[in-house]
Amino acid sequence: MPNPVITPPALEAGTLRITPLGGLGEVGRNMTVYEIDGKLLVVDCGVLFPEEHQPGVDVILPDISKIEHRLGDIVAVVLTHGHEDHIGAVPYLLKRRENIPLIGSKLTLAFVEAKLKEHRIRPETRVVAEGDRITTGPFDLEFIAVNHSIPDALAVAIRTDAGLVIGTGDFKMDQLPLDGRITDLRAFARLGEEGVDLFMTDSTNAEVPGFTALEKDIGPVLERVIEKAPGKVVVASFSSHVHRVQQVLDAAQKNGRRVVLLGRSMVRNMKIASDLGYLTVPEGVLVDLKKSGDIPDDRIVYMSTGSQGEPMAVLARMVNQEHQVEIGANDTVILASSLIPGNENSVYRIINGLMKLGANVVHKGNAKVHVSGHASAGELMYCYNIVRPKNVMPIHGEYRHLIANAGVAIQTGVPQNRTIIAENGTVVDLADGVARKVGQLEIDFIYVDGKSVGRVTDEDLRDRRTLAEEGFISVITVVETSLGQIISGPEVHAKGVAEDDRVFDKIKPQIADALEQAMKDGVTDPHALQQITRRTVGRWVGTKLRRKSMIVPVVVVV
Repeated sequence: MPNPVITPPALEAGTLRITPLGGLGEVGRNMTVYEIDGKLLVVDCGVLFPEEHQPGVDVILPDISKIEHRLGDIVAVVLTHGHEDHIGAVPYLLKRRENIPLIGSKLTLAFVEAKLKEHRIRPETRVVAEGDRITTGPFDLEFIAVNHSIPDALAVAIRTDAGLVIGTGDFKMDQLPLDGRITDLRAFARLGEEGVDLFMTDSTNAEVPGFTALEKDIGPVLERVIEKAPGKVVVASFSSHVHRVQQVLDAAQKNGRRVVLLGRSMVRNMKIASDLGYLTVPEGVLVDLKKSGDIPDDRIVYMSTGSQGEPMAVLARMVNQEHQVEIGANDTVILASSLIPGNENSVYRIINGLMKLGANVVHKGNAKVHVSGHASAGELMYCYNIVRPKNVMPIHGEYRHLIANAGVAIQTGVPQNRTIIAENGTVVDLADGVARKVGQLEIDFIYVDGKSVGRVTDEDLRDRRTLAEEGFISVITVVETSLGQIISGPEVHAKGVAEDDRVFDKIKPQIADALEQAMKDGVTDPHALQQITRRTVGRWVGTKLRRKSMIVPVVVVV
């Protein structure tokens, strides 16, 4: 259960207030708001992808409504890297105020600008790189190189009159990264010497002991799998995983294969990465899908989206045989990504569907085809020992990840009362070297459903689940209330109830009796008569059919 709502006190002068609006207790929709001297700084603005109990939802946003009345006070949005769970909600924030400056690395902002172009938004941007130090409002920002599963990721050190805060963003400590860009531990150490008042660290892999495996170890495995594949190869990954696409391009070239990029976001992002020099495309390896028809199956690799089982992504459409690329008995499918919590059922459904089609499915569970982009416990411990922070607040992860991360910090000597386990909406104030909880806001899920943003409610989702799981029953009756008679009906129609409509012949007399008795007692309001119909049908369906179907009664009064 979420913490009870506690209204925070008025912010005192010289105090820094930190409020996460997403990303804590979940893997996604990362967004944290910093406030001092009447100004706000936002770090990251990402989306969360829906789970099976949220049917029809495209993405879920941070609770932007909590700062909607203060959009004019936002001095900037800092974006740590280009993954959807950190940048995906930017268009929805900028639709509320288009001229909020965006600060980030070259690749991150290029990904964001391409996304904003689809929303017809031209943002104000400021490109920064590791080592840069800039000021915006009362915030002095320094950017630090960190290694992650996407190039150009940055941690940010935030200096204010209240003290120094470091937010790592997503990071790990790969010592032999593909792009040669390691996490800058020297900068962490230098900031540690200066005195870090609050260290906010990535928690995703905090339960995993030791160090995260090297990215370079994946390349040879991909080469071997592709070399042995007798037919076509499909590699599914995130559309922003530039390093993984690079490895697939290189492995394909070594095995004399061409590569086709599938999925709009994959094509868009890799073109951006190539144009900016973050992706090196071997000569003649890439081919457009339209021109790939004459290439033999044993000479082609498809790089697609859909590694998380997303129903509309390329891989799911292949499984459903709704894509022009068909999967068969000689084909190999590689799922080159981690399993995001909450997506397990969707991913296993994809794996089962692929195997039913006869494909050989290679995934993290049976081969080393992916390594995480997040620091494991050993790396976190290393960082805590270098930085020696006064206070620690784990971010980015489910509750168990936050707890594990705090445990690592305590092991290195951070006092337990200086480790803050926060939730979305927890208000933390930093002053005089002490960070403490001072309030708890109620944070809602903001659902995006097609063009609808925030209009879908939890009640709507309950109705959708009921429709999906229990079916739909409509009952139409025409009555003459002045005579207390039924003119027509009741007509009963059912969808998704797994019963023939004739089974409802048994309940029709009960509906008629209930309505006639109600009219005899003076009930003439159509809504009241509909409620009587609903209760009568609901009791019968629950008792006789053991279902809790959605019942929609219509009573027409003539």
